[in-house]
Amino acid sequence: MARLRSILQAFVLLVGMASAAVAGPYEDALPKLTADSYSDTEAAIGAVAGSGHPLSLKLVEALRDGRLMVAGGKVYIRDADGESVDAVTGQAAEPAGAKPVRLNNRVRRAVEAALGSMTLLSPDAGTRLDAARAVFRSRDAAALPTLEQAIAKESDGDVKGALESARAAILLNKADVSASEKLSAIDSLKARGDQDALALLSNLPSGTPADISEAAAKAAEGIRSRLALWNAVQNVWYGVSLGSVLLLAAIGLSITFGTMGVINMAHGEMVMIGAYTTFIVQELIRTQAPYLFGASLFIALPLAFLVAGVIGVLIERTVIRFLYGRPLETLLATWGISLILQQGVRTIFGPTNREVGTPAWMSGALEIGGLSLTYNRIAIVVFAFSVFAILLLVLRYTSLGLFVRAVTQNRRMAGSMGIRTNRIDALAFGLGSGVAGIAGVALSQIDNVSPNLGQGYIIDSFMVVVFGGVGNLWGTLVGAMTLGIANKLLEPYAGAVLGKIVLLIAIILFIQRRPRGLFALKGRAVEA
Repeated sequence: MARLRSILQAFVLLVGMASAAVAGPYEDALPKLTADSYSDTEAAIGAVAGSGHPLSLKLVEALRDGRLMVAGGKVYIRDADGESVDAVTGQAAEPAGAKPVRLNNRVRRAVEAALGSMTLLSPDAGTRLDAARAVFRSRDAAALPTLEQAIAKESDGDVKGALESARAAILLNKADVSASEKLSAIDSLKARGDQDALALLSNLPSGTPADISEAAAKAAEGIRSRLALWNAVQNVWYGVSLGSVLLLAAIGLSITFGTMGVINMAHGEMVMIGAYTTFIVQELIRTQAPYLFGASLFIALPLAFLVAGVIGVLIERTVIRFLYGRPLETLLATWGISLILQQGVRTIFGPTNREVGTPAWMSGALEIGGLSLTYNRIAIVVFAFSVFAILLLVLRYTSLGLFVRAVTQNRRMAGSMGIRTNRIDALAFGLGSGVAGIAGVALSQIDNVSPNLGQGYIIDSFMVVVFGGVGNLWGTLVGAMTLGIANKLLEPYAGAVLGKIVLLIAIILFIQRRPRGLFALKGRAVEA
């Protein structure tokens, strides 16, 4: 019996020695994760990342997501469904009293760097690109050998550029690197040319040789000049985007103001009604036909036009037609109508903002150099110019357009020629209100949908119409784009509020010299 016990003890010792022999860096690093020490956790991450163990990537991802658990001196990986496996064997386990491994910012940076280095050779190009960006941010020198290997194998141009930028970021901050390699890294970062590259070139480690510092300073200055140019182009784009919004809001007002001379203070509420129509359409689609959500805006456009147009015709027939030739009374009446419409919307929908979703095809952005063009803004710009072109065609090639132009230029002569001016007034007011309604569909994608939505655009709309020329669509287009671009170019220097004040003063001075705006209408009545 004693002999058998000795044999068993020897066997257990041999098994333990064999296990110790096969244990690698991965297994050796796991006990550090149970020590509840940030320094030990950081050291363990580096060892796990370089171990090549099949579970290493899964372990680091679990640590990042707060799913790496410790219990009884052992480490467990919990998946998204709550199931756990032993971090050594990969076998399913149910640890009792398990607690997640704690992280701080330093450990999180180490996790990000480890994930980057482990996924640099992934077969998926998107994963490699994300990994390269992670290594660029972390500048972990331990990832350099893997980076070199990934660069040599990479065939995708965008991914290779990101890999080379990550390599340059590491070399620039590494002490034992030759001057030629550092200069090459500076050239690579200069070619990248963004704010991150500028930050690296502007914050070199202490003790950097003078020639390297001088080359980095020149590269940083070149990046600043390029960024300043791109910022100016970006501001112009913001101005075009703002101008398209003003065009949508003002183009309907240009029709009603030009045709009837009515100062419609309820025009902004037509925009609001279009936005709430979009909200109702999307709510119905969410509950009844979710698969149509991508087309919700296309469904909302004709409905918003009809709803706002019908309300506009009702306002003209019941109130405004009795006030022609009395501008002050018209202004007060339409202002009262605007308050009634706002309160009606508050009563039905409540005073808080309503969520209008953005379809997937309008999400994201197009990057061109240092210019970022969001798809929703691109869609609004295209939509605004499409509405402008359609209205031009309607006013130029339809009988309604002919009658509207005739009434705008000489109401009395148009009436003497048999044109029913009262009917044209109602249709023109409905058309202008309907266009404001579809403007609300577009604005629902970039602004809060609330009862006060229209109030933010009514003053700017009148400025656009008066500046461009009352009743002239081309004047409205030029006025909207001029004011939009000027506003965005002034904002970086004067601020948003002061910039608008400057523009208002400039328009007042301009109107003193040209009372009929940029593009004055021709006709005996308007020139009288």
